[in-house]
Amino acid sequence: MIDLKQYGYIEAEASPIDLIPGRVTELQRDQYTVITEHGEVTAVLKGGFYHTAGTREDFPCVGDYVFLQYNENGASRIAKLLPRRSKFSRADYSGHAVGYAKTILEQVVATNFDYVFIVSSLNWDFKVSRIMRYLTQTRQSGGQPVVILTKADLAPNFSAQLAEVQNIAPDVPVHAVSSHAGSGLDALSEYLQPGKTVVFLGMSGVGKSSLVNALMNQEVMTVNAIRETDSRGRHTTTHRQLFMLPSGAMVIDTPGMRELGLFGVDEGISSGFNDVEELFTQCRFNDCRHQTEPGCAVLAALKDGSLAPENWERYLVQKRENKFVNDKSGYLIDKRATQKSIAMRHKGKKGGKKI
Repeated sequence: MIDLKQYGYIEAEASPIDLIPGRVTELQRDQYTVITEHGEVTAVLKGGFYHTAGTREDFPCVGDYVFLQYNENGASRIAKLLPRRSKFSRADYSGHAVGYAKTILEQVVATNFDYVFIVSSLNWDFKVSRIMRYLTQTRQSGGQPVVILTKADLAPNFSAQLAEVQNIAPDVPVHAVSSHAGSGLDALSEYLQPGKTVVFLGMSGVGKSSLVNALMNQEVMTVNAIRETDSRGRHTTTHRQLFMLPSGAMVIDTPGMRELGLFGVDEGISSGFNDVEELFTQCRFNDCRHQTEPGCAVLAALKDGSLAPENWERYLVQKRENKFVNDKSGYLIDKRATQKSIAMRHKGKKGGKKI
């Protein structure tokens, strides 16, 4: 028998009759792999799940805890999704270019984690603006961000990159590591404690799979050769997976993202740019647009150098994107909530109860 507490499970409610708890460790299309007290099982969603789930984010994701009907001779059936304590999401434009997206969906990448390892390589792919976007979404997620700069063996002097990250996020730990040489990995042990879960996020080819292999002390993820032209490894992860490390910590590896679309990050922006928003309270006018108004604290800070122009521009970019996403996703969320309410009323009437 497997103790689910080793997988971070905390019993918040008693299991319903004929159901057992489990944690989703892998998702491929409509088939789930779930770790339970009986070991790993293959599972699918119970039919009624599709009627009670209002939106796509209500469906199980890697990292989720669920109640399921255990079947030792075939596929088990997931009956209920348990409350999430953390969730990392991204905006899904459904294959459309940003300007042509009519509705924007929430894509849940991983759940129930303690730390988010924002992985960026120390080669040509290094971009502070991209790291800041991940930091914004991470602050919204409920997890603690940690920036991991990989491929330190390919960057003889990376002090400038470290300083850049520390400058834009002084409260966030930053580590430079080399999965190939093994350098810097020992410093990650403070996060990789028994029962803790870490999600790896980053672009394709930054070395997430290599880092998983190094921490696992074995090759569990396939990694293609590094291209000589740009020092990038072509990431081969095609779906999300949860691994148990020898330390007893768990890692959720995710496919590489070409770009992270921010989703619902009002609090994340305020947390990451609190110094910028603090200036707003010092403006002479409450409705200051921070453009040409007299007594504008933002313009004064830009002039005296206390606010870096690039930081102000990053704030504006994230605010504009967040507003666009909120406007495009709000209608769909309200519509699906209404449809769910109607479906639940019909279900109640069929059962002889009026809701």
